[in-house]
Amino acid sequence: MKRYCLTLDLKDDPQLIAEYEAHHRAVWPEVLRSIHESGITDMQIYRLGARMVMIMETTDAFDFSKKAAADSSNGRVQEWEALMWRYQQALPGSAPGEKWKLMENIFELNAFEI
Repeated sequence: MKRYCLTLDLKDDPQLIAEYEAHHRAVWPEVLRSIHESGITDMQIYRLGARMVMIMETTDAFDFSKKAAADSSNGRVQEWEALMWRYQQALPGSAPGEKWKLMENIFELNAFEI
């Protein structure tokens, strides 16, 4: 198993944030299927204000570039991503169109002998 942590900002508008959360209470089945089929075994998204953090657990075979390639050929996933982009905004320093940014792991409690 692998674990990844990514971050992204929402547009700082309470109405848009509420809509975004409503969409995530009813994620389209095709999107859920594409997540699962890519090797993502669990995903959680947390929010504080407009800042979001996503934690993904994946199989060892999971690959971001393969997931991106599969998503680019899936019309329903592309439709979902376009809808979500209405609510999201890129982090400073992001490339054009870049959304979720991979965070660097700087601490693990289990790495220490207690």
